[in-house]
Amino acid sequence: MKIKNINEINITEKRVLIRCDLNVPIQNGVIQSDARILASLPTIELALQKKAKVIVMSHLGRPKSESYEKKYSLFPVFEYIKKKIDYTKVYFTENYSKIDLINPGELLILENVRFNSGELKNDKILSKRYSKLCDIFVMDAFGAAHREQASTYGIGKFAKIACAGPLLISEIKMLKKALKNPKRPMVSIVGGSKVSTKFNVLNNLCDISDTVIVGGGIANTFLAIDYDVGKSLHEPEFILTAKKLRDNYNNIITPIDSRVGKNFSETEQSIIKSPSKIKKNEEIMDFGDKTIKKVVKIIEKAKTIIWNGPVGVFEFPNFRIGTEKIAKAVANNSNFSIAGGGDTLSVIDMFCIKDKISYISTGGGAFLEFIEGKKLPAIDMLEKNFSQQ
Repeated sequence: MKIKNINEINITEKRVLIRCDLNVPIQNGVIQSDARILASLPTIELALQKKAKVIVMSHLGRPKSESYEKKYSLFPVFEYIKKKIDYTKVYFTENYSKIDLINPGELLILENVRFNSGELKNDKILSKRYSKLCDIFVMDAFGAAHREQASTYGIGKFAKIACAGPLLISEIKMLKKALKNPKRPMVSIVGGSKVSTKFNVLNNLCDISDTVIVGGGIANTFLAIDYDVGKSLHEPEFILTAKKLRDNYNNIITPIDSRVGKNFSETEQSIIKSPSKIKKNEEIMDFGDKTIKKVVKIIEKAKTIIWNGPVGVFEFPNFRIGTEKIAKAVANNSNFSIAGGGDTLSVIDMFCIKDKISYISTGGGAFLEFIEGKKLPAIDMLEKNFSQQ
């Protein structure tokens, strides 16, 4: 893989457009998790210190139409960054033509790219417009690297120089470390609601892992092969697919007991049951104690850990214990661990274990597609741009 690195380029006094991933959860104008912003800041500050004219672009959420919606504005992110970078001028604009207002060593944050017509469709005209904003384009948004869109892919076709930022390079390096010649035993933990969206990921992880622990709705679909899972979240149409996967591999660990409830509610009390005892009016919402004990022992012996997704409804206190015990087992393992995915980041924040995970990926879909073995469009773009220079 040959791509340009920002550290190999003279960016002083150049217009440097950095595509970051500032897609953070915001409620009533308040940022709920700053993990992705903090991950992006070193690249932004590197460019500022080298006296570049720094422009930052990102998406936020999923606006229903390609037009302004206040709840998806990047303005709260701008205010947050302005406080963090208080040693220089930091501007914000919805008008992409105002980039010439900034001087070397100053920062301009652009409004949400998804308000721009043609962004999601990788529109050629919009991609060209983006490329004219800069002398150098820096792709540093690993979390959006799997999107073939104007700000992540199309711009690279027209930018004079397209390179990778330190965050993107670090993400690729760490994922390769986990996937290629990992120290063993290697344990993968895959939670989440749908086996259908993670089938290929599971396939690949089963190939390279010694053990794959499944949780959440994914585990429920596996349990539904042999049991009636009541009203638990699962995918009936993928039970046969799950069975084929289980039949092909003997290293998939599914729950031997579960915490169940009758109502999907924060105040619902949990009852521990074996899969064969679940009633039609009950739903699985967490691992049971026997399962927790079993998987924690496996995690404790692991030399490499890949973790994506909670194993239960961790937002509810009575159905949080499985996710908490697994999170803390990963954190207490001093060997190499890599975690990724939006909900995983929330779990890490909840249990204050950020400093105990070897590497925390900012990617969700990109994290999974990389694990699946797919070539990410943004990386493909950077390779093509490199070969054309």
